[in-house]
Amino acid sequence: MPLFITRGNYTREAIAGMTAKPEDRTEAVAKLLTAAGGKLHGYYMTFGEYDFLLVGEAPTENDVLAALIVAAGSGGVTNVNTTLAVTSADAKAAFAKANSLAAQFRAAGR
Repeated sequence: MPLFITRGNYTREAIAGMTAKPEDRTEAVAKLLTAAGGKLHGYYMTFGEYDFLLVGEAPTENDVLAALIVAAGSGGVTNVNTTLAVTSADAKAAFAKANSLAAQFRAAGR
């Protein structure tokens, strides 16, 4: 399964709730990914543009990814941003495949 890096923010209500009753959200996030057939590799609270960052595996089917985002949104998160992460070896293979595909592509305006 591919790796994904997800960043997001907590809603004001979620922050108020966690302030009133502090909790480690790692277990809840891991259960969500596991229920979708994935795996959590790391969950971090961050300071800056986003409140949290997680690294995990998830099936690539669009319905699974969409369901994960909607489920997370129902739990007090917003501004979710997910990026596919690939290994350097996988990127090398993609560049090699792109080499032959690029020869068949006409760039706009050319």
